[in-house]
Amino acid sequence: MKLTIISGRSGSGKSTVLRYLEDRGYHCVDNLAAGLLPTLVDRIAADPGGIVDVAMGIDARNLSADLALVPGIVAELRRRGIPVEIVFLDAGSETLLKRFSESRRKHPLSTGQVGLREAIDAESALLEPIALLASLSIDTSSMSMQQLQDAISQRIIEKTESGLALLFQSFGYKNGIPADADIVFDVRCLPNPYWEAPLRPLTGRDADVRAFLESHEIVQRMFDDIRGFLEIWLPRFEENSRAYITVAVGCTGGQHRSVFFCEKLGRHFEGRIGNVQVRHRELRS
Repeated sequence: MKLTIISGRSGSGKSTVLRYLEDRGYHCVDNLAAGLLPTLVDRIAADPGGIVDVAMGIDARNLSADLALVPGIVAELRRRGIPVEIVFLDAGSETLLKRFSESRRKHPLSTGQVGLREAIDAESALLEPIALLASLSIDTSSMSMQQLQDAISQRIIEKTESGLALLFQSFGYKNGIPADADIVFDVRCLPNPYWEAPLRPLTGRDADVRAFLESHEIVQRMFDDIRGFLEIWLPRFEENSRAYITVAVGCTGGQHRSVFFCEKLGRHFEGRIGNVQVRHRELRS
């Protein structure tokens, strides 16, 4: 069996992910008491029906003492040969505030004495032991439900190859650095197609923008430096048992330069790494 633990702050999309995994054949358990995880794993492993894929939701609704046990439990399960992945979902605090306000749901940590914002902040500290163990972190701040499902499909369900899964994500600095980025490159120092009127409405996927950027030697030098850095250091991450890496490339608006770089990097590393994906945050794809 393979165990996937889904965790994260309330409102970040955990229920959406668990429902999606259940629809795709996973045996899912939500709001599991963390201290019961070994017992439940033993019961499932002993089932003659042979359940293969298991997803368990563990979050702030647990006792804080039980949450502190999770790192030790996960280490013991891995020592027993059970593959365990932890997916940690999160979103910006302002986004979570908005989602709770729109849904009119009560936060699990809010009380008469603890307001919503305080509860959201307290949840970060409570879940830190799990967040630090995450195999994959996903920032859902700018994701629709469909985009979140697509990300889970590409990075969890369809990840059949062993080894590293690599995501190149473009973004605009004006909207903030992605919280789930492992490595960040800033390409704002390069010539900006935005200042060329015919190129302004286009994106880094378009041939005219590519031609503009490729006409500048400094762009190729930046690409070669980033490519070389990743070729040297990605294998080191993989040797350190990292299953997922998100490489974020940012420009001012996230439309031209960063998109161009992520597309080009994605093409370069396809075939060199088994699972390579490209996502453009500001283009919603």
